[in-house]
Amino acid sequence: MLNRRQLLGAGAAGATLVSSKAWGQTLNMGLPEAAQMDSAATAITARPSSGPDYTPVVTLNGWTLPHRMNNGVKEFHLVAEPVERELADGMIAHLWGYNGQSTGPTIEAVEGDRVRIYVTNKLPEGTTVHWHGLILPSGMDGVSGLSHPSIPPGKTFVYEFDLVKSGTFMYHPHGDEMAQMAMGMMGMFVVHPKDPTFMPVDRDFLIMLNAFDIDPGTYVPRIMTMTDFNLWTWNSRIFPDIDPLVVNKGDKVRVRVGNLTMTNHPIHMHGYDFKVTCTDGGWVPEAAQWPEVSIDIPVGAMRAYEFVADHLGDWAIHCHKSHHTMNAMGHDVPTFIGVNKKPLTQKIRQFQPEYMPMGMSGMGDMAKMEMPLPDNTIPMMTGWGPYGPIEMGGMFSVVKVRDGIDADDYSDPGWYENPPGEMAYEWTGELPEFASNNSPKTILTPKPNSKG
Repeated sequence: MLNRRQLLGAGAAGATLVSSKAWGQTLNMGLPEAAQMDSAATAITARPSSGPDYTPVVTLNGWTLPHRMNNGVKEFHLVAEPVERELADGMIAHLWGYNGQSTGPTIEAVEGDRVRIYVTNKLPEGTTVHWHGLILPSGMDGVSGLSHPSIPPGKTFVYEFDLVKSGTFMYHPHGDEMAQMAMGMMGMFVVHPKDPTFMPVDRDFLIMLNAFDIDPGTYVPRIMTMTDFNLWTWNSRIFPDIDPLVVNKGDKVRVRVGNLTMTNHPIHMHGYDFKVTCTDGGWVPEAAQWPEVSIDIPVGAMRAYEFVADHLGDWAIHCHKSHHTMNAMGHDVPTFIGVNKKPLTQKIRQFQPEYMPMGMSGMGDMAKMEMPLPDNTIPMMTGWGPYGPIEMGGMFSVVKVRDGIDADDYSDPGWYENPPGEMAYEWTGELPEFASNNSPKTILTPKPNSKG
């Protein structure tokens, strides 16, 4: 079991082991350690102590897989296995993943590296690993029955290839793909540029978009679901327990987002515009980078964007599909807006005194009320900020920009205190006259009087 302190010292640098050039000698070393993670906390990886310098990625509520050096080859060990993942405080999912967690650990290496990845299968059925977006030999591509045989339960296969380009990639099974991905089997693969002066950033965050359909009170995803998922997650984590993106004012920040759900996700960040700098196909030349405040992430795709953190504050970041920022969302709940439930409530309370009518004026009541829930689930809307309920869930977090954050400090600095005069407030004076319109026709606005 790899603890947090060990992880901080591992990862990028690894341990240098002496070996000959012979493959037989390599095998005699045995398998690299299969590091395990038993926590859903964000783990921070130390900068590399040898080789090209780079800023390690920070996988929200995830970690980076350590490696060892063997005769110039970086060796990793992935274990496909059943796992328990804490989606949020009070909710556990029984999933399939890698090395103790879903999503799996992030693999980090450098352009030009040769990697050797051992994959041990502890699942009850065969599996493979497809290296999504990486350029490699056909026999290493991980498609069961096409690239190579499926990895049987209890067996270990080896993938070995050169990293010929830098960028952001993904890994996932390509055998019984529907079931295994629905159970949580996926991870990210980051290849840093060999030139440290190419596309440098101060902070580099990583998010994998995934989704589950888990009925309240149960633990195992419904793998046959195609569209009606009820838990929309970042790195198999849901708000309010997705860690914040903590940034020092003035930092150049990159956010990499991969999508292995069944639908697209328009990721919107408040308070900033940014430039899209990388896609699945590679880095976007500076002259072709385009500005956005929201970037749509297609299915099976990745987008990365960058910005300079020059606006202090707490800034929401979330999927802009509103039902993707809710938890345990039922799809058959009727709409009660405008309904008078008072007569019905009086009758129901004769048999159930604790009955609470809801939904007549919207769904915001759900974020304020505390009521019994089924085992192993959390409220549909939840989370509290410094001024009240945030009324969110699912794919939502906060970018926290502060002065004086140390380079290796990603701890939550708490809530931002708005300076005097920079926060909306209640108006109690006389209201200005306001206009209204009850016509569906287009109304043209007159040109301003140039003389006025």
